[in-house]
Amino acid sequence: MATIESQDLREIIGRFRVLIMGRANAGKTTILQKVCNTTDHPEIYDTKGNKIDAAIVESSIKRGNHDITNEMVFKSNSTFVFHDSCGFEAGSEEEFKSMQKFISERARAMKLEERIHAIWYCIPMDDHWRTFQRSEEKFFQECDTGHVPVVAVFTKFEALRPVAYGEIKKQLGGVSGEERSKRIAEHAEELFNRTGVLDRLYDPKNRARPKSYVRLQNMNQQNTNCDTLLESTTLALDNEELRLCLVLTQKSNLELCIKCAIA
Repeated sequence: MATIESQDLREIIGRFRVLIMGRANAGKTTILQKVCNTTDHPEIYDTKGNKIDAAIVESSIKRGNHDITNEMVFKSNSTFVFHDSCGFEAGSEEEFKSMQKFISERARAMKLEERIHAIWYCIPMDDHWRTFQRSEEKFFQECDTGHVPVVAVFTKFEALRPVAYGEIKKQLGGVSGEERSKRIAEHAEELFNRTGVLDRLYDPKNRARPKSYVRLQNMNQQNTNCDTLLESTTLALDNEELRLCLVLTQKSNLELCIKCAIA
């Protein structure tokens, strides 16, 4: 992989393009900010490269109108391009068909720079009994993502800890702080498994199934990052050039750069 010139790769592939999906308040914007190492909001462009006023976009979304082809770019790392699927998750059939069409066209686009290279599907865990709703069911059962890998992103994973504590607090009397934390973490894991969300995501009947999944927690804290998401996405890509493109695009995970250089 190290023998490929980065400049040549940029000319062949362009920027790394991600479609991020999930319900409102799933933590999508925070994830993108972490990936691009910024707290700023993205700039938004149409397919012709014209900048769009963010207020206009927000107003359109509130009215139920959203253009998935719009590109979100952060000044801190403009080599990432993001698309947001918001719309179909609220139950709009028209938005769902628009999203399907977008994935189908961009997964098979003739120009590499126009293709989507990965899909991040965010599923929040702050309502763990309703992790797999109609929107998730519809996407994974009906959408053909082609060769574009899907990474399931379980956000707000820290929300399971107080639930876990509430269920086992009577068993924690007299144990050390370290042991208490360990048992709570283990029970949080049990709660996650109890949701059955992985079985539903990897159902053989699904047209789309995740290549991998990650858990993100405490993303609102300054010292957290999305390194596991970036690494998981890199390993999910079946194209060597795309892997290197992602490694070159992300600027925060030195360990990932070293791993790929060794590989």
